[in-house]
Order: sequence, then C-alpha cells, then structure tokens
Amino acid sequence: MDKIGFDSKKYIVEQSRYILERVNNYDKLYLEFGGKLIGDKHAKRVLPGFDEDSKIKILQKLKDKAEIIICVYAGDIERNKIRGDYGITYDMDVFRLIDEFREYGLSVNSVVITRYHGQPSTRLFINKLEKRDILVYTHSSIEGYPSDVDKIVSEEGFGQNSYIPTTKPIVVVTAPGGGSGKLATCLNQMYHENHMGRKTGYSKFETFPVWNIPLKHPLNIAYEAATVDLKDVNMIDNFHFEKYHEVAVNYNRDVETFPIIRRIIERITGEEPKYQSPTDMGVNRVGFGITDDEVVKEASRQEIIRRSFATDCDFKKGLIDQDTVNWMKILMEEAGVKSDDRVPVKPAREYAEVLRQKTENNDIKAVIAFELKDGRIVTGKTSSLMDSSSAALLNSIKVLANVADEIYLLSPMILETIQKTKSTVLHSKMPMLNANEILIALAISAVTNPTAQVCYNKLAELSGVQAHSTVMLKKDDEQLLRDLGLDITCDPVYPSENLYYM
Repeated sequence: MDKIGFDSKKYIVEQSRYILERVNNYDKLYLEFGGKLIGDKHAKRVLPGFDEDSKIKILQKLKDKAEIIICVYAGDIERNKIRGDYGITYDMDVFRLIDEFREYGLSVNSVVITRYHGQPSTRLFINKLEKRDILVYTHSSIEGYPSDVDKIVSEEGFGQNSYIPTTKPIVVVTAPGGGSGKLATCLNQMYHENHMGRKTGYSKFETFPVWNIPLKHPLNIAYEAATVDLKDVNMIDNFHFEKYHEVAVNYNRDVETFPIIRRIIERITGEEPKYQSPTDMGVNRVGFGITDDEVVKEASRQEIIRRSFATDCDFKKGLIDQDTVNWMKILMEEAGVKSDDRVPVKPAREYAEVLRQKTENNDIKAVIAFELKDGRIVTGKTSSLMDSSSAALLNSIKVLANVADEIYLLSPMILETIQKTKSTVLHSKMPMLNANEILIALAISAVTNPTAQVCYNKLAELSGVQAHSTVMLKKDDEQLLRDLGLDITCDPVYPSENLYYM
C-alpha cells in the first residue's frame, strides 16, 4: 500500500480561500501560476497524496471568475524546448494546455508570445494558432528590464506592448515552463489597466519552494533539483524576516527582484504595495497540507536521485553544461543520498554485469529493472526479438498475474510477422520490437487468449512502479513508460555506438 503524506482536499480548500481573499482587494487580480497547472507530476511524486490536477480543480471552482492567458517565450519555440514529463515541445504543449483547459470548462483568453522579434519558427507557430481562431499577442523585449524602472513603466516600456482585453476579475497567467515571461505579462497588463482607471493587483500561485518548512528540508532541495537547469537556489526571505520576525523560504530570483518588482508596482499604481516580502506576494498553502513529514522527506529524497540521473543523461546528450552537473552533485550531498539508494538501480546494473560476463565481447547490455509496489524486482533485457522496455513490461505483468515465466503471452509467429513487416516492408534497421508494438500485440492477443487478457488487465498496476535502465532509452519507449505511470531513470550510457540507429 502506498504511504500517504499529504491531504490534497485540505490544500484545495485553503488555497481557494486565500485566492478569493486576494481578489476582494482589487477590481482585477493578475495571478501568476508557477509550475504545472495540469498534471503536476513533480508535486505528486514529492508529496504522496497530492492530486496532480489539484491546481486546475482550484481554478475550476473559480471558473466563473477566472480566465487564462498562456505565455510562451519565443526563444523556447525557436530551439524546440522539450517539456520533459510529456516529451513534447513547448509549442505543442500550448495546444495541449488549451485543449485541457477547455475540457475543464475554463476560458482561455489568448496566447502571448514574449520577447518576440520576428523569429521565423515562432512566426509559423503564430500562424498555426491564428488559423485555429486563437487570439495571439506579441510582446517585445524591454531594454533594461527589470532594473530600469523609469523606462519600463513608460510608453517606451510597457506602453509599447499590447494590452490584452480581459473581462473577469481573476486573470490567470500561466506557461508551459519557467522563464516564459509570466511576471512581465502581469505587470504589462497592470500598467495598461491603471491607465484605464482600474484597480489591479498581482499575486503568485506557488507550490515550491515551500515557505514554512526548513530551507534544507528534502522537499525544498527537490525543488532545486527540479529546476537545476534554471540555476534556482532556495534562500531565506530576508524581507519577510525583517518585517515579521518569521523565517520563510523563497528562491533567489524572487528575493533578488522583489525590491524592483515592488517599485514597478508602486510606480504603476501610484500606491505603496501591500506586500512587504516576496513570500507575501505568493499564495502558497501547500505546507499546511503535509500530514506525514517522514513520508514526504523520503519521497523527496527519491525525487532528488531521479533528477540526478536525468541531469547526467542531459549532460551526456549535450543539453546542459558541467556547472549544472556539479550543482546537482552538491544537492545530492545536501540531501545525503547517492544513486544506488534508488532500489531498482543495483538489480539492473548487476544483471547487466552478469550478461556481460556470459559473452565474449564487452558490449553494452541494456537491462531494465522494475521495483513493483510490493517490493518485488522484475528485470528485462534487450534481445533480437524485443528491447528491454518490452521485456520488462511483459515480465512484470506476468508476475503480477501469477503467470509462469515459461508461458507465452504472445505467439512467436505473430511477433516474427511484425518483425518481418518492420524490416522488409517498412525497411527498419531496428527490427526488434519496442514497447508500443508489444502493447498493441498484447491488446490484440487478449481478445482470444484468456491468459493474455488477465495480464493485460494488470497494466494499470504498473502506475507508481519505480524503474531503472542501464542505458538511455529511446524517446518513444521512455514516454510510453511514463504514460503508464512508471518513474523511469537511466544511466547516462548510449545503448550502442551508432549515432542514429540505437
């Protein structure tokens, strides 16, 4: 049974109440949403019991009062930045977000392209949005932002960027990821609203870091690990301590920019802001939802290890620099964890070593180990028939269904036919079957094979399973495992010497 350390229902009630309290002070509240609005997998992993869609459920309760603006940085479109948990680019994630918001009955006002200067890929993206009747606005960079307050709060600053007409008292400003320009968009709107005589306010819906737990609590270190590529560092909010004599945790960008943001808001509104600290600006009640601190600590330590593996793999792929890897090592030391504290790591590596010793060559051996939720370990290896992901999936559902290892779930003739189709019809140089192909074959076999049906029904029990691979998986296999709900990590090793076919 999974251990629970967080009360999601309590959190939703408290967070909703605090948002409404903020709204009552203004004609319109611009609410910046940090983190993932839908499907917050990180929060779910570090706060066992957290509803990954709790943020959107909070908004759904407020849907009559709220509309949404989605920001995306033009530079992220140009370099095809990937959202790691879904394996899709930021431009595609904008489409996904719009679809999901609509499913929840939420009003999407528009998409704002930030720091736009005519970049060609971004121009194509804008065309795609407009062809689907999505309102698009573009905001250019403001020289001297955020330090040159005089220029920012002027016709040459916010005045040069478009105002986005809105009609509801809460305007949620969200994005596919960090650095998308959410804050600047909120301030830009406040500037224009003020010129129209409306009283507006700004607040930030936050989850991490958690302000009312210790700075070096594993939960807060896990946040640093999750944003290691952004170089975010947690720190004590000195403004909050000086004003209230209360220790609060925030992160470097908010603390460093708070005096400037406060001056910008004061210049826009002509009034001294009510916020005395960056923590004041946030609406963050997540700490009050923790019900078992030890459960949360252990879940957070495991997340730090997972993030360490992801960092090492990104470095191997040339996506991040050595400084990022070094900082992740420091975070691992602060949390007091090492890579093999993750249970499936050692079994995967040990089995790969056994396979190496059985062969005359020293080729890389691709092995995956699954740690089932009852603690049992199941492994799978790459063969001429299927890759390690496929083997581990089949072996695991057989174990869960108490089906003997020697019993075939899939007819060898069917698998050979699929392989032949891949190699001779589709001219694939990699005829071994991947996880997606194996699952399709399993679904078809389940129609006529009762044993296959029993195993097929066990796929849902793989959600929450921990897994580790001795090689970096192909993107499609890794994403499929994530879609099934597995938490997968990989050693930073390419599965072969090939540069394209792996």
